[in-house]
Amino acid sequence: MALGPRLDLRTAQSLVLSPQMQAAIRLLALSNVELSAELASELERNPLLETADEDGLNASVPGEGASGAGPAGAEGGDEAAGEALDMPVGDGDPRPAAEALADDATVSADSLDVDLVEERFHHDSPADSGRAGEGEDGSAIEQLAGAGESLASALTRQAEARLEGRELAIALAIIAVIDEAGYVTEPLAEIAERLGAGEAELERVLMIVQSFEPTGVGARNLAECIRLQARERDRLDPCMAALIDNLDLVARGDLERLRRLCDVDAEDLADMLRELRSYDPKPGLAFGGGAATAVVPDLFVRRTARGYAIELNAATLPRLIVNRQYQAHIARHAAQRSNPGEARFLDTCLAQAQWLIRALDQRANTILKVASEIVAQQAGFFEHGVAHLRPLTLKAVADAIEVHESTVSRVTSNKYLACDRGTFELKYFFSSGVHSNDGSDDVAMAAVKAKLKALIDSEPPLKPLSDDKLVELLRQEGHDLARRTVTKYRESMHIPSSYDRRRRNLVKAA
Repeated sequence: MALGPRLDLRTAQSLVLSPQMQAAIRLLALSNVELSAELASELERNPLLETADEDGLNASVPGEGASGAGPAGAEGGDEAAGEALDMPVGDGDPRPAAEALADDATVSADSLDVDLVEERFHHDSPADSGRAGEGEDGSAIEQLAGAGESLASALTRQAEARLEGRELAIALAIIAVIDEAGYVTEPLAEIAERLGAGEAELERVLMIVQSFEPTGVGARNLAECIRLQARERDRLDPCMAALIDNLDLVARGDLERLRRLCDVDAEDLADMLRELRSYDPKPGLAFGGGAATAVVPDLFVRRTARGYAIELNAATLPRLIVNRQYQAHIARHAAQRSNPGEARFLDTCLAQAQWLIRALDQRANTILKVASEIVAQQAGFFEHGVAHLRPLTLKAVADAIEVHESTVSRVTSNKYLACDRGTFELKYFFSSGVHSNDGSDDVAMAAVKAKLKALIDSEPPLKPLSDDKLVELLRQEGHDLARRTVTKYRESMHIPSSYDRRRRNLVKAA
């Protein structure tokens, strides 16, 4: 058989996502805030797009509005967007799909009072300290919100004002290894070796850095941080120094040994422990590096006489229209000059604008359908609270509204729902189920965690419930859980063991 080059023709099929389909999928996964920024960029690129005025004076052609049908060249893109969003493309209601569905997206529910759920947050922010950020007017939160200076820049500014030359270079090297809580994260020996300086010289410069604001910054451990604050208050007497040197005994609640080491009676030890709690263990958090960003809800759920109504947060999204007057003006100009390039550019901009408007309507339609099904499935949560959350999966919602599971995943990603009980991420309503031993319906994991936390919150301070006792109490309520499962749930909520809880309560009681 002779060998030689030859040409062969073969046919093959492959699934390819068109650019418009890819864009529609990306739009669906964006939150309202992210989408608003994306639309702002599109408004700059496309001269035919503009935002509609609140009074509707910018409406283009009667009957077309913000969801007008596109030319033949844009139909393919519309169908691609419909496929990407798992939604049919059609005219139907002349209003935008978001407005049409918002009027009808109601879930029937009995008229019941809504109890607000108290939110508890972990104390790990600058405002948690009684001292951090407080000014003359006492408005610590407002001052922190307006402050944009980070801890590193604040320390650098103080170092440049007090030091120069070699000392300034060493101070800046130390500041570079101070974390956001205010602690030095590297041994001085390593810094000295890197700089080619003596360790005693670094100790001297570190003492200068530790005199900067906030008090306690530049410490190498918790004891040193508290000692710096006690010295600044002129409270570092031998008794307090002994207490600070034995923080491990404070953590264990060994009050009898602390009284012997500090050589004080029970009343003096109680005063010292109260003062110890007044110090800030993380002074660096007073500088957050910028204002905290509030969560902007993408959806609102409100009670009506007919049940629950779901609507999009229109305040975060501009309503886009096509400027027909500008389009006609440019078209006449292109025709007069017989410029085919301008005409093609105008057609491209018009097709892109109309596809984007229709894709946004389909996105709103899909989000409202998914949110409506979530509210319908979790009606018990909106009526009674977290204890009535049901197990729910993405597939269950997808099957109910006849879309693909990946579509539900994109809709619920990075989007928030605001209701009478607070603001929740849409992913919050999806949870695996915990079997009940009384034959009733399964309960969501979040509901079991809420009951577990309620049991721990109501326990006697000096007689906390062990994990075995918690298992027994949960079984009495119909939740058959293993001890390791209860321990896993407790640790996921950052709740210490019964031994640690009793130890901490002993210190508080002292």
